[in-house]
Amino acid sequence: MSIDAILEASRAGMQNERTRMDAASRNVALANQPLDPRSLGTAGASFSSVLGPQGQPLQAATRSVLDPGHPMADAEGKVHYPAVDMVQEMTTLLSASRGYEANVRSFNSLRGMELKAMEIGTK
Repeated sequence: MSIDAILEASRAGMQNERTRMDAASRNVALANQPLDPRSLGTAGASFSSVLGPQGQPLQAATRSVLDPGHPMADAEGKVHYPAVDMVQEMTTLLSASRGYEANVRSFNSLRGMELKAMEIGTK
């Protein structure tokens, strides 16, 4: 396996972990944003605001809060929000952050070894 292939694997790992962090942080940020009641008409509707681990829209369940005075309330006076599991999203953020850091360390270590090998080779 070439050094370039190993570096590319680290780069791809960093990109994957970054995508996971972006999706989880977006889900946390949008957890308390009300959903448009018109988008709830079809059963199993996917909401572009709630993303899975690879950044794809999920078939999202909703949680309902009775608030008839809210401008986004449906005919029954309920406001619907994405059913985001905050514990799961925070766990994803933590594990993706650690995975990203591990890939950065491995990338930098290999790059340092490659530079040192070139330095030794020029002597």
